[in-house]
Formats: sequence, C-alpha cells, structure tokens
Amino acid sequence: MKFFKKPEARALIALAFVLIIGFAFNADGAFFKWTTHRDMLRYISVFAILGCGMTLVIITAGIDLSVGSVVGLTAVLFSLFSIQYGWSAWLVIPVVLLAGMACGMVSGTLISKWGMQPFIATLAMMVFARGTAKWISGGKKVSTAVMQSDGSYKYVDVPAIYNFISAKILHNNIAIVTIIFLVCALVAYIVLSKLRWGRYMFAIGGNEEASRLSGVPVVATKLIAYGLCGLFAAVAGICQAAQEQQGDPESGMSYELTAIAIVVIGGTSLAGGRGGIGLTIIGALTIGYLEKILSINAVGEAYRLMLTGIIIAAAVLFQKTRKK
Repeated sequence: MKFFKKPEARALIALAFVLIIGFAFNADGAFFKWTTHRDMLRYISVFAILGCGMTLVIITAGIDLSVGSVVGLTAVLFSLFSIQYGWSAWLVIPVVLLAGMACGMVSGTLISKWGMQPFIATLAMMVFARGTAKWISGGKKVSTAVMQSDGSYKYVDVPAIYNFISAKILHNNIAIVTIIFLVCALVAYIVLSKLRWGRYMFAIGGNEEASRLSGVPVVATKLIAYGLCGLFAAVAGICQAAQEQQGDPESGMSYELTAIAIVVIGGTSLAGGRGGIGLTIIGALTIGYLEKILSINAVGEAYRLMLTGIIIAAAVLFQKTRKK
C-alpha cells in the first residue's frame, strides 16, 4: 500500500485512467493509430517545455504566471529579428533566449531581493511582457510581409530555422519540437538531481528560513529558478513561432494555466519541497492524452476547459488528502 502513497504512483494511476478512457472512447479506432499519439506529443510539447520551468519555481514554493506572456514576447522577437531583420539563427536564438531569461530574472529579483509575493511579481511581469509584445509588434502578427520604406509590403521566404523546428524526423514519426521538449526535460532533471542548486531549490521549498540559516544562498537560488523558467518560456516561444510561421503577440495566452496543470497533475507539491521532472512528464502525457481524446471525440472547447479545471482541483485535493 505504501507504493500508492507515492506521487509517482498517483500520477501513473491518473495517466492510466485517461488511457483507459481513450481505449473506451477511441473514435472508431483513431486512438489506436500512431499518428494520434505523434500529434499529441507535438501538441503538448510547448506546454511541457513551460512545465519544466514551472517545476523549478514550484519546488521553491513559488509560481510563475508570466510564462505565457513571455512566450508571446519571445515569439514576436524571434520573428522580428529573423524574418523582418534577416538575422542569422545563430544570433537570433541566443538573443531571444537571453530576453526570456531576463524576464525570469526580473521576476526572481522582485521576489528574492525585494520580498514581493511570487503571485504579484509574476502577475506584473505577465502584464508587462504581453504589453511589450504588442508594443514591439504594433499589435499585429509579425509575418513574412515586410513593410518597405514606401509603405508597400514585400513578401519574403520563411527562414530555414522555422522549417527545421516545425519538421518531423524518422519518417515523419517524431516532431522536432518533441525532441526539444525532451532536451529541456533532461536539462531540468540535471539541475534538480545532479547539481547543488537543485538541492537548494528543494531545501528552500521545504523551509526557506531554515535553509537561509543553514547557509543556502536563497537569493541566488531563486534567481536561477526563475531565470531558467524564463529561459524555457523563450524556448517555447521560439517553437511556437516556428510552428505558426509567424510571431503573434497573442501567442501563449493562458499557457501558464496549462503548465501549472501539468506540474500539479504530475504530483509536484504546490507547497514546495517535493516533486520532479519525471512527474512533470507524466503530467504532460496525462493532459496531452486527455486533450487528444476529447478532440478526436469532437468534444467542444468549453467542455474541455471545464474538465481541465475540475481535474486541477481534484489533483490539489488529492495532494492534501495524502498529507493527512
């Protein structure tokens, strides 16, 4: 019975339950086709990348509501620099990643140095990043239509990096964006499991004051957690722009909610101090399969959102029940 008290077991049970629903409501066999699973993995990858960063900050007993807006901002920046300005991918990608990390570091500074609540600090960043995305883009999508000096538009080709990121490999069986998600998951796993900064994150989430008195660099650790969260959001923004073939300032709207859902359903505690990337991967698969099953069975978006909300509430209550 001890096995079923572990968060890994509970997360796997939730995933198994969703898969059973898929077997029962398979939409005339559509659920059993590999293309359904491949498309599910591609769909959930951007959210799961955000989930990797969200896991880091939630383990420190924090939260980051700005990741969806950072996706929109970095998608705009990526498209603006690569399409409109014609910068090389080798220059654009590092610049955009630094921009995303900077957003996370600003939130981390407000939280760790100035004592602002994570909810308030990241809410402020959420609004600021979305406004910046709309200001930079003029409220329009940044596409291959480039305005000339005389006011006319010239259409340019989509940069090769867009086609590469949005492509599929291994005979169209695996999407590149899914590979990118796995790389992000590996990086987050190494940070949490192999580096001392990961141990510091768990310690801070367990008891911040005790960690500070024990010599843990709380400020630096939180800056790293939020900085990496912003970095992962920038990766997600690049992937989003590549798949849409443009930079939309509205991209990433409410993505933070799905990222939080992935982490919570996976079993990482919102109270901090417990969790892991393995749980986040399970949570991503659970949300991805749930969304795909509802999609192939033609369930409306309104019902999907309602069901996701119920599942998040149930997952949190499940965690509280386990503590008692």
